[in-house]
Amino acid sequence: MSRLLVDGGTPLEGEIRISGAKNSALPILAACLLTDEPMHLVNVPHLLDVTTTVELLRRMGVEVTVHDTMDLEIGAGSIRSFFAPYELVKTMRASILVLGPLVARHGEAHVSLPGGCAIGVRPVDLHLEGLRRMGAEVWVENGYIRARAGRLRGAHLFLDVVSVTATENLLMAAVLAEGESVIDNAACEPEVVDLARCLTRMGARIRGAGTDHIVVEGVPRLHGARHRILPDRIETGTYLAAALLTRGHVRLKHTRLDLLEAVVEKLREAGAEIAYGPDWIELRSVSRPRAVDVTTAPYPGFPTDMQAQFTVLNAVAEGVGTVRETIFENRFMHVHELQRMGADIRLSGRTAIVRGVPALQSAPVTATDLRASASLVLAGLGAEGTTVVDCIHHIDRGYECIEEKLTQLGARIRRVGLNYDPGVFGRAEDTDSTPSAMARG
Repeated sequence: MSRLLVDGGTPLEGEIRISGAKNSALPILAACLLTDEPMHLVNVPHLLDVTTTVELLRRMGVEVTVHDTMDLEIGAGSIRSFFAPYELVKTMRASILVLGPLVARHGEAHVSLPGGCAIGVRPVDLHLEGLRRMGAEVWVENGYIRARAGRLRGAHLFLDVVSVTATENLLMAAVLAEGESVIDNAACEPEVVDLARCLTRMGARIRGAGTDHIVVEGVPRLHGARHRILPDRIETGTYLAAALLTRGHVRLKHTRLDLLEAVVEKLREAGAEIAYGPDWIELRSVSRPRAVDVTTAPYPGFPTDMQAQFTVLNAVAEGVGTVRETIFENRFMHVHELQRMGADIRLSGRTAIVRGVPALQSAPVTATDLRASASLVLAGLGAEGTTVVDCIHHIDRGYECIEEKLTQLGARIRRVGLNYDPGVFGRAEDTDSTPSAMARG
């Protein structure tokens, strides 16, 4: 089991490159199942979840070629299996995204009920009911979703709650359905828009992506395309928060401010000076941050995936800030670890009341989910002494080379134990050293 050792007290300074978005890459990888022609994906992030998805596609018979530039060539012309096994799906919820494409193109799917971070109930009912309304026969048997259909039919799909994965799954199913489909109360996230752009390049006819009303005119088939994955807004926000917390000065390349305006506004409110251009963001901080109140909400609101990072910011800020979580009911598990580091946080239902302290203290802590693990690394950067962050396999699911990028910014951080280098891109090796030169700066 690997862990990160983080020495606090050093302001982050310098320039790094932001990776492609995990939450965009995963549905677009699934979308490659919709065509028998080659797909070329650019700016694919080097992550454990991407490796898992690629392995899942390969199990089905999809040909995947990884280029030195980290681009992927994907050919799904000779799929042999429509089966997504528990052993792969259990580690990440996004695996369910193969369901819609398989049923739409092949009329059959056998997909394990998904796993992922234990941050709350995320039912699959929206996915299943949507496919049923499009004419598929869908049932759950022995922990697996089973589905079969002839050609799907267009339908009016109203999502009872805003769901990014349900929107994406039903969007991918609708592009090959006969007739028109309408998805109301659809998710508006940039990653949904990126998926729609990729599908449009493949020949799909989609209107309204980025709004809560998406209209899809089904086509008989899709063709291959080249698509560049958009920048990861959560990785961007995480490094900006780290710079503010450490009173640093960083410039992030290959990213866009318009993807995370709600986060940037709160960073400014907390005292950050921010400049930006078409593909870069720069943050400067010279004083202790000010506490801010945040409430998570679907896009364009404040993202739930940045909640843990702002809880840490408030923990060392001047004043008292409240953090209200409205998306997932169990997403404050990092609070108990932060309290071990001296944070003054009181939980009241889905709200954390955070009273800032001058500095956190180093302590051994354990990551409980993907974004919580990032927040604990940020806490270590702002703490006195050396913080040990355990169970960091979570962080490898969503942050490409985090210790190497932080090292480029001057942080003192190293991984010890088993250094997981995702298999499709490299290999695992034992290490107790400073980071390698894998990061693409």
